[in-house]
Amino acid sequence: MNDYKVINDPVFGFIRVPRGLLLDIVKHRLFQRLSRIKQLGMASVVYPGAQHTRFQHSLGAFHLMSEAILSLQQKGIFIFDSEAEALKAAILMHDIGHGPFSHVLEHTLISGISHEQISLMMMEEINREMQGRLNLAISIFKDEYPKRFLHQLISSQLDMDRLDYLRRDSFFTGVTEGNIGSARIIKMLNVVDDRLVVEQKGIYSIENYLTTRRLMYWQVYLHKTTVAYEKTLVCLLRRAKLLAQQGQEVFATPALRYFLYNDVTAERFENDPLALQNYELLDDNDIWASVKTWMSHDDRVLSLLARDLAERKIFRVEVREEPFGEEEVSRLQKRLAEACGVSMEDAAYLMSMNTIQKDMYDPNDDHIDILCKRSATIASLTENNQESDTENEAEPIVKDIAEASELFNISLLSKKIRKYYLCYQRI
Repeated sequence: MNDYKVINDPVFGFIRVPRGLLLDIVKHRLFQRLSRIKQLGMASVVYPGAQHTRFQHSLGAFHLMSEAILSLQQKGIFIFDSEAEALKAAILMHDIGHGPFSHVLEHTLISGISHEQISLMMMEEINREMQGRLNLAISIFKDEYPKRFLHQLISSQLDMDRLDYLRRDSFFTGVTEGNIGSARIIKMLNVVDDRLVVEQKGIYSIENYLTTRRLMYWQVYLHKTTVAYEKTLVCLLRRAKLLAQQGQEVFATPALRYFLYNDVTAERFENDPLALQNYELLDDNDIWASVKTWMSHDDRVLSLLARDLAERKIFRVEVREEPFGEEEVSRLQKRLAEACGVSMEDAAYLMSMNTIQKDMYDPNDDHIDILCKRSATIASLTENNQESDTENEAEPIVKDIAEASELFNISLLSKKIRKYYLCYQRI
């Protein structure tokens, strides 16, 4: 019997998962749950091929982590076998706390807790079931392990999560401009002073990576139609929760019902075991099963939004670079109330106003370091310093990508793009 399981991935080909701890994680019910949650949520309304799951993404990130570890070890970076296994375990589970339709639940049915915090709670649950075999993986995931560069492989500007989802999402959406050279970037990784760096030869791949990420966000993740379809779902879930809290009967699967009829906060996750138990049972199917039933609900707004979602009647969307005026929004709300035969208060559920901001690179948050040759960074020598030490000139130095790149400058890299979205029911 082989000491590994082979999985055929459409992006990277054959992925080998070693038997033991790593295969046990893949087989675990909480990891298998990810196969029922789409990676791109509502983006399939624009890109029909975007049907891939968080399960596939997690396996892809695991594959890239395996490649990154091997590449670093070949350069003399010492990584214990136990550390390598823990890294692979951590990247497998990095998205395990995601709910249905990406971040939708974080803005509607739960509050005060992120999917990253829930991921950690699930990791700790699996760790208890596995008698502490994930202690090291959790320590690295929480950035509590002495070798800080290991955490960067899981969460940073150049982590294996981003390298996989950009390439995978490009593949399944058909947005070929989003394809990045993940193999090249991984081959150029190195470690200096316990920090992940990219060798100078890989700087063009990094420039392409940053440009690609910006393109993918505005062309795929924040595409105005995708945003409008997601806001339809957000308004629908908010309406269902309002009716449930008013005491009305709203059909829902048992797991979803818990979140509709209870005020679920971070404190509740800490104190009520049912919160995590029900969250672990939630996937995309819970939402769709409920939506189909809500289409015939007596509440005019709930049934209208449910039909919108099921029949692909997407909110109309306007995008501007300046905020929408209060009077304009109020007039729109009044028009919606009259056209749909509902009150002004109820019409608020037929519209959504949001500000979306994204920058390509934030050096103050987490920066990308380039390992440069010193001789390449010195334009000329001063007259008083012509007798420079040759050995010191050849000594490499680390520079931020914004400083090392010839293509970008810091103002372009860190420029924040802010757009204002107004989504509303078509009338």
